Amino acid sequence: QVQLVESGGGLVQAGGSLRLSCAASGRTFSMYKMGWFRQAPGKEREFVAAVTRPNDNTYYADSVKDRFAISRDNAKNTLSLQMNSLKPEDTAVYYCAAGRYSGSYTYTYGYGYWGQGTQVTVSS
Repeated sequence: QVQLVESGGGLVQAGGSLRLSCAASGRTFSMYKMGWFRQAPGKEREFVAAVTRPNDNTYYADSVKDRFAISRDNAKNTLSLQMNSLKPEDTAVYYCAAGRYSGSYTYTYGYGYWGQGTQVTVSS
């Protein structure tokens, strides 16, 4: 069982940066693949980034590649998303997710645990 709590969202101007964090409970955090998803109003939840197990490979949606960076600290049970060069189209609620099994890291069904989300708003 994993519980996830996101933090770090807020309002930022276009071109700015934000760092999201996700605190995870449980002693087996290092065994889970972790991902960030986002959902804008009226749109479906979409994949943003993932870090998989066991090699901590990272994957990004094309829309955020070279601007966002996902990282995990297994000793602290935390997942982070550094977001740079933010654009108004990045505005969404961002969710942290954990999945026990490998594969399907870009799909919501690949993750069994979700946080409550944190709002990111980018003004133009």
